[in-house]
Amino acid sequence: MAQQIQMAEALEPQFNGPVNIAGRLLALAEETVGLQLPIRLRAWDGSEAGVDGAPVVVIRDKRALRHIMWSPGELGIARAYVQGHLDVEGDLAEGLSSIWAAVRTARAADPDAARPRLRPRLIARGVGLALRTGAIGRRPPIPAAESQLTGDLHSRERDRAAISHHYDLSNDFYELLLDETMAYSSGFHATPETTLAEAQRAKLDLICRKLGLEPGMRMLDIGSGWGSLTLFAAENYGVHVTGVTLSGEQRDFVMKRATERGLQDRVDVSLRHFRDLGGAGVTDGGIDAIASVEMGEHVGDAEYVVFTESIHRYLRPGGRVLIQQMSRSNDQPGDKPGGGPFIETYIAPDMHMKPLAKTIGLIADAGLEIRDVQAMREHYPQTVAAWSRNLEDHWATAVALVGEEMARVWRLYLAGGSLAFVENRMGVDQILAVKPSSTGVSDMPASPKEWYA
Repeated sequence: MAQQIQMAEALEPQFNGPVNIAGRLLALAEETVGLQLPIRLRAWDGSEAGVDGAPVVVIRDKRALRHIMWSPGELGIARAYVQGHLDVEGDLAEGLSSIWAAVRTARAADPDAARPRLRPRLIARGVGLALRTGAIGRRPPIPAAESQLTGDLHSRERDRAAISHHYDLSNDFYELLLDETMAYSSGFHATPETTLAEAQRAKLDLICRKLGLEPGMRMLDIGSGWGSLTLFAAENYGVHVTGVTLSGEQRDFVMKRATERGLQDRVDVSLRHFRDLGGAGVTDGGIDAIASVEMGEHVGDAEYVVFTESIHRYLRPGGRVLIQQMSRSNDQPGDKPGGGPFIETYIAPDMHMKPLAKTIGLIADAGLEIRDVQAMREHYPQTVAAWSRNLEDHWATAVALVGEEMARVWRLYLAGGSLAFVENRMGVDQILAVKPSSTGVSDMPASPKEWYA
């Protein structure tokens, strides 16, 4: 930092006279990313610059610049937004969409375009502007909403802490955000008019039919969340379900609902890692059907082999598995398997998303036969739009439950996450596989019409 200040002082003469803070900041940002940004920027002094009529990015406090200087890039911007020092007037998703559109256009002509380049001269200019405006200062406090994980990656203890960071936030908050099924995954929207609750029930029923559930079967729900599938399968298909979660709050929530519905003899939730289910009464070759809905992303890359091998071991011959999982669109340089610094720091630490083809390969390598793959990418933005409406409609309650910082984390997460699916940077798919018998018998129906009837 001292070297940067010295360089900035050498450039100080260019700052003589009044400073249009917004104009200086926007010019510096555009030169850094090599892109004309489709935004209007307003600084804390009221100065403005940029495109008339474009989404307005507001720097409310000098501490926003400090966050970005100390943590250049997405994480610093996210920290400034979460703490309210930086904001967007109007529709946040629209603002993010316009920026991504400009990035795509630039990269169509040059794949290396719109990637930050923090050259020494640019750093010096940034520090000089911060000195001139009084924005220079100590590193601002890191938002309390950030995860602080320790220990070996994907150890049982760290996995439990990662899940707790996200899912033990507040059951009341998730009840506000989700629908009555408490399904925290993409719904199945048959039409644009399908409500959130209808889409979630349709998704749950589709999973049960793909798995061929019948009364008396033994089912395993790995990553059972707040029990949407666990309770639905037990209540509507008469199966005995063992749910698996690392979240104590989720386990207690599901068991309470199971008791209220008289399902306690058909539902059990085990607070265990998926590798340690022997103590939950799960025997090798003793499970008829397994579902894992948007849990595989949390397993990690190297550990995914253990995940699929465990599924194969638990299933009986002829048993089916349905994995609904988010994916990255490709393996291009710069892609973030966890979704980027914001997602990895605030939402889902240690998450690892793979391209669909790689996931299918790992499932097949475990000895499971792939029988159906259904893309649901266009469904997720509809689900997220409903969650976003719920958050905005109950904003004051959300802030009271989790604090304004965390509420802003979720506003940014939902807006950015939805856009990633719309623009095909992320996908979500249902993958149906079966464990054939030693002689190749699958017990699968001749046509998938059975589960679409």
